[in-house]
Amino acid sequence: MTGRILAALALRCALPLLVTNLLPSPVVAQTPTPVIRLAVAVIPPTVIERHGKLTGFTIDVWNAVAAQLKVKTEYEVVPDPATLNNCLQSGQCDLAMPQFITWERDQEFDFSTPVLTAGQRILVRDTGESAGVSPILDLFRLLGSSTTLAWLGTGLLLVLIPAHLAWFLDRGREDGVIPSKKYFPGIFQAIYWAATTLLTQAEESPRQWLARLTAVLLMFVGLVFVAFYTAQLTTELTVRQIKGAINGPDDLPGRQVATISGTISAGYLRNRGAHVQAYRRPSEMYDALLSEKADAVVFAGPVLLYYANHEGKGRVKVVGPEINRSDIAFVYPVNSPLRRRVDSALLELQENGTYDVIYKRWFGE
Repeated sequence: MTGRILAALALRCALPLLVTNLLPSPVVAQTPTPVIRLAVAVIPPTVIERHGKLTGFTIDVWNAVAAQLKVKTEYEVVPDPATLNNCLQSGQCDLAMPQFITWERDQEFDFSTPVLTAGQRILVRDTGESAGVSPILDLFRLLGSSTTLAWLGTGLLLVLIPAHLAWFLDRGREDGVIPSKKYFPGIFQAIYWAATTLLTQAEESPRQWLARLTAVLLMFVGLVFVAFYTAQLTTELTVRQIKGAINGPDDLPGRQVATISGTISAGYLRNRGAHVQAYRRPSEMYDALLSEKADAVVFAGPVLLYYANHEGKGRVKVVGPEINRSDIAFVYPVNSPLRRRVDSALLELQENGTYDVIYKRWFGE
């Protein structure tokens, strides 16, 4: 009897252990991978959007940093560079793509270790042989200008008025310049006579004395007309050549220059006395240059060089030296806990050669 009691007690004690061993073990809770929100604007070659995916120098650098930090990335694509800092101030992102380090920005934000050093450059239309421009095209462009159209209108009046006067006074004379008495074809004979008199001095003179006086006045007006028109065309050609010569920063004052709003390029141009045309996107400032709404573009050197060697090849060129060369770095809110971690990752990328590989991929040696 005592043995049965002891066996029952032992079974009762062992049963919970047996059940615990038979049940599946609980799943160990895993810590979710941190997510960092990075604000970017599409500015080739730093950020390029292709088929809905982002690539470019900034994207490659940050992906390497994220791999070092073992974090995921959510890219917050903002419509233009001017709103990058707004994303930081509103708390919608944790850091923003690399920007130029300036005194004004340093008062509001913190910066990472520089990822690039560059300056502002000047982009102009390529009007040389590489752009396919020839003297014949220049001639047709000049003949179709507003100046030529205005002078043609004036010349038309100077022909039609004397032609009608000569037809009225000298028509119907067999030995005259207008042998026909009828308006048609007499007026055409009169127009031909007036035009040749205005431009080259007529070979024949009307027989009627008042018509002859008209011919003398028309010949005098023709001399003045041709002289003034030639002078006007010469002046316009000279102005175009002077206006088209932008070779450096000293040529920017007083010119129409396109750039991106809210950037250091816009501030620089205002200080130089240029007429600033501020746009939200790089494509808009390039269009302004190519459509001759702007005389030049001033923006970050790597961006303009990339455009000149790709989409704008043969149509634009970069001229002059770099302006205000300075560092470019990721931007954080003040006292961001990410700063030290990202800086450490950037230094590691530079030491192990990863940064050099990315740099050469986008900018060459």
